[in-house]
Amino acid sequence: MPLNSILDGIQKDLMKRDEAWEEVKNYMRRATRLSKQAILLIHKRKIEKAKGALQEAEELFSKLARISHEYPDLAYTGIVNSAFQEYTEAQTFLSLIEKDQFISPEDLGIPLISYILGLPDVIGEFRRRALDALRHGDVAEAEECLQKMEHIYLELTGMEQGYRLVSGLRRKCDVSRRIIESTRGDVTIEVRRKSLAQSITELEKTLKEKTGTA
Repeated sequence: MPLNSILDGIQKDLMKRDEAWEEVKNYMRRATRLSKQAILLIHKRKIEKAKGALQEAEELFSKLARISHEYPDLAYTGIVNSAFQEYTEAQTFLSLIEKDQFISPEDLGIPLISYILGLPDVIGEFRRRALDALRHGDVAEAEECLQKMEHIYLELTGMEQGYRLVSGLRRKCDVSRRIIESTRGDVTIEVRRKSLAQSITELEKTLKEKTGTA
């Protein structure tokens, strides 16, 4: 076969691959955006709308799966991994809010590495939820958020082999530790503030009673 015929065939295949790559990038950008949108909706307590956004993201991942049958390497790129991590973060956050349980990578249809790297980001979302709770005076909810944050962190750092082998996990866990420490400090300050306020109220009540008696 003449070389120009071989190269023509290769060029056609490369053009098809480039078109597929453009589709993948478009799908993954949209999936990432939808997952971020779902997280914001969860914070706003708009759970059904969040589920709708995640359903759209799931459909985009189905399109990725069809493309990756022909071009498997396209499913292992940075933009795809980032989309999977964002999706893991959103779905895990939602599942913990709704059912107080984790969802597996198999149920999500997510690669294991992307799933693991998405989990530490959930800690940041619970910090935001804890701060929102503190602003509304709900210390109990803030403490629940802190417990979930600590649980995720302890489980990830206790996964000895994964912690060592998954690139980027140690860095994310270091960031998560600082987030947890800051949140613990915020919760502690609010608990002390409420306790002091209650003590002052009780003292004022006692003084009023004594004054009234006198």
